[in-house]
Amino acid sequence: MSNRVFVIAEIGVNHNGSLELAKKLIDVAAEAGADAVKFQTFITENIMGPFTPKASYQIKNTNPSETQYEMVKKLELGREIHFILKEYCISRHIQILSSPFDLESLDFLADKLNLPIIKIASGEITNAPLLLKAASFNKKIILSTGMSTLGDIEEALGVLAYGYIEGKKGTPSKEAFKEAYYSEIGQRLLATKVTLLHCTTEYPAPIEEINLKALSTLKQCFGLTVGYSDHTLGIAVPLAAVALGAGVIEKHITLDRSLPGPDHKASLEPKELAQMIQGIRQVEKALGNSYKKPSISELKNQKITRKSLVAACDINKGEVFTEKNLTVKRPGGGLTPIELWGLLGKPAAKSYIKDEMIT
Repeated sequence: MSNRVFVIAEIGVNHNGSLELAKKLIDVAAEAGADAVKFQTFITENIMGPFTPKASYQIKNTNPSETQYEMVKKLELGREIHFILKEYCISRHIQILSSPFDLESLDFLADKLNLPIIKIASGEITNAPLLLKAASFNKKIILSTGMSTLGDIEEALGVLAYGYIEGKKGTPSKEAFKEAYYSEIGQRLLATKVTLLHCTTEYPAPIEEINLKALSTLKQCFGLTVGYSDHTLGIAVPLAAVALGAGVIEKHITLDRSLPGPDHKASLEPKELAQMIQGIRQVEKALGNSYKKPSISELKNQKITRKSLVAACDINKGEVFTEKNLTVKRPGGGLTPIELWGLLGKPAAKSYIKDEMIT
């Protein structure tokens, strides 16, 4: 990742199983200036049983009579569709990412589709076999940390460090993961390959539960690039995350929040996405660097807005300077006001008329 904030427009399952809708969402992301779009790749029977219940937000936003399995099965993207979407993204000059939710899907994304970055969703942070295999491909990984403690994250990073070091070799174990995490090579590999995303896993996420200050905690604890995956309504929180140092922003997008499906209501519509990205680029520029010095545009205003020591009344040559015959007025360019006390009690070397700068 460069110093430029990497903006991911999360399509997720908001394509509703339609290739045409998926392409329209890619168009929206590309036209808004996003760096990447992200989908979700899974084989439903590999990730859940047939009677898995829905989360409360899924019940609220979809048909409550269907199981999660039935809902998710309709949102699967076929393998050939992935290739079509990749080619379409290339034509629109935008990167394609996807989150795998099972080992077979991970193999497909990393090997067959050859994606350079693997995005791991928050729910998979404890899925050590998936993490291990993801790292074994030696690709960059973006890891969302919703619902996690610092201990959960450290454990996941240990698995990734081991996978990067050993590849598909070695004998995995909790002890080996810990050793890999604390090793010099493990830390170096994590620093160059892994980005952590702070996240609150609720749709939409309540503002009071976002805890953006955790971004600095993640940075301090792990020394990795940090970003933010947002599920709040609106664009204020991701802009604030950029101001706090997020190098990656991920946000769900939709053509219309009223569309059926579990994630549409917590997503941005096209104009909002464009506004968010425009705002991110502005905040990015405004951050600047840590040096405190006058900017180029400020310098021309110094003389006008600052003040000088001037005569409060006519002062004759030889007359002693006092607090009564000296005052402070614009413009700058003469003796600065801090010189006042050094002049008090001294004789004037020349005569001054009222409001003349003291030299």
